[in-house]
Amino acid sequence: MAVARPAAAAQFVLVSAALGALIYAFVSFDFSVLYVASNSNSALPTFYRVAAVWGAHEGSLVLWQWILALWTLAVALLSGRLPITFAARVLGVLGIVSLGFHLFTLVTSNPFERLLPPAFDGRDLNPVLQDPALALHPPLLYTGYVGFAVAFAFACAAMLEGKMDQTWARWTRPWTTAAWAFLTIGIALGSWWAYYELGWGGYWFWDPVENASFMPWLIGTALIHSLAVTDKRGLFKAWTLLLAILAFSMSLLGTFLVRSGVLVSVHSFAADPSRGMFILAFLVVVIGGALSLYAWRAPLLRSPAGFELTARESFLLFNNVLLVIAATVVFGGTLAPLISDALGLGTLSVGTQYFNPTFLLPIIPLLALVSVGIHSNWKRGRIGDKTRVLVRTFALALALALALIYGAYGPAGKWLTPVGAVLGIWIILSSLVDPIDRLRRKMTLPRSVVGMTIAHIALGVFVLSLTVVESYTIERDAALRPGESLQLGRYAYRFEGIEPLEGPNYDGVRGEVTVFRDGKQVGRLFPEKRNYWVQGQVMTEADIDTRWNKNVFAALGEDLGAGSWSVRAQIRPLIDYVWLAALLMALGGAVAASDRRYRLATRTENEPLDVGPGVEGATS
Repeated sequence: MAVARPAAAAQFVLVSAALGALIYAFVSFDFSVLYVASNSNSALPTFYRVAAVWGAHEGSLVLWQWILALWTLAVALLSGRLPITFAARVLGVLGIVSLGFHLFTLVTSNPFERLLPPAFDGRDLNPVLQDPALALHPPLLYTGYVGFAVAFAFACAAMLEGKMDQTWARWTRPWTTAAWAFLTIGIALGSWWAYYELGWGGYWFWDPVENASFMPWLIGTALIHSLAVTDKRGLFKAWTLLLAILAFSMSLLGTFLVRSGVLVSVHSFAADPSRGMFILAFLVVVIGGALSLYAWRAPLLRSPAGFELTARESFLLFNNVLLVIAATVVFGGTLAPLISDALGLGTLSVGTQYFNPTFLLPIIPLLALVSVGIHSNWKRGRIGDKTRVLVRTFALALALALALIYGAYGPAGKWLTPVGAVLGIWIILSSLVDPIDRLRRKMTLPRSVVGMTIAHIALGVFVLSLTVVESYTIERDAALRPGESLQLGRYAYRFEGIEPLEGPNYDGVRGEVTVFRDGKQVGRLFPEKRNYWVQGQVMTEADIDTRWNKNVFAALGEDLGAGSWSVRAQIRPLIDYVWLAALLMALGGAVAASDRRYRLATRTENEPLDVGPGVEGATS
């Protein structure tokens, strides 16, 4: 440790210097650096010149290394209460992971490669990335990705120590929860960007790179629940270790998919097979080594403790299994085209027709288990004692869901609409029972309980809003000339025409659309069609009138000639609550991770430890 802590600090300083140098090269228009010349331009605004640092493969890898160095430094500084041998092994594993990415950069992805003579000007940042949300998306996503390396390191250190008691699970919980919260925000930000930027009005396309971030999120969600059981009861040790390995494995797999070019995606960074092979080899070495260690130690991880079928442990186990099944569904659909091509079976396209129905198969029973499992106790479930609460919360959820569906939106939904609405509201109501009961008894609410409650409520809001969005969205594409209208339910979109548009590094046209509801004007929208000069790429900029209960959306399509333009119109109810719910989930994780009891070296005798976010039989 006398070497490891200073080494972690030195690594952070040196990688920070590298990242700072690269940022300076972009800001100062140093086109003698090939990476800068390939991803910037003298007309690019300063904010996007900084964001361009991680706008392509080499720079995004430097950002990844910097975040990994930051996590490693945080562990080094905050591990004073850990046994010195355990802390040394955690930092050692993180050092091995860091070494792999440093080698990857030096061998295949040098961001400082020189271009002599320097270019007169750069080729500009990809116009798709010239957006505030997508500029912030990679740092947040990588912080979650890389954060699972800490859980992975704790798991490997525990197996190396041969001491896998409840204490190591307690040490791991706040790190894992923090990483999960960052990943949640990153995924939500990417979804929001896709909704308003790409022009099609959707928010999740089951794109391979979207799935690459979603798979570690699902496994990470299972991990934070399993850690709660291991911490509280000393159970699921082998399962928890395996989930820690799998969560980081999915992060590395996502890196491989994004950077190898083996799968086609609008988000992919590179199509260099040599880079993909390096990451694949690194994945085999790191994860293969961890799984070998797991095979050696797992048979020793038996616990004499038991629990009833209706105990909280059972609900957590069932939900863990369902989460892993859901991740497996996404994994299979994502890699199916690659496997089909490798076997010579031809081109295979896997989209919403596969993902939507198959993903719901494990998710619907999982959500039902959430609503019931919240009320169960540890070891002896005593769920029969909670029958009255279960019936009352379900009855109220049913009444509210039917009032919402048939009162606010009408019966023209899908057959799963009532199911989703009831489950979402039931989760919200069930999440409030325990904290209200504690407050009624004048008991304190630990941060872990507050975080759990926020995350559960967020899950219910997410399910409810997603159900309404998928059931009651109305949309239409039409060719319109100035003065013509299209009808969309009670709304009418009147196309007024276009006018020229000029930005700092693009030109184009801005449309004007007047929106009427029942004949009364309620808004004006100004969708844009931008042409970025350097790359000659045309981008669609939708305009959205955001309201508390719906979004009124308009996007400008193609110029059809003779003054006619293609216009896309959408009314999406409750769509903003999807992203609000994701932010609330992340907030719940942050609140729970800040519980000071996770920072204690050992649990004091008779100390009650409440489960973390989304743990009481649930998943966030």
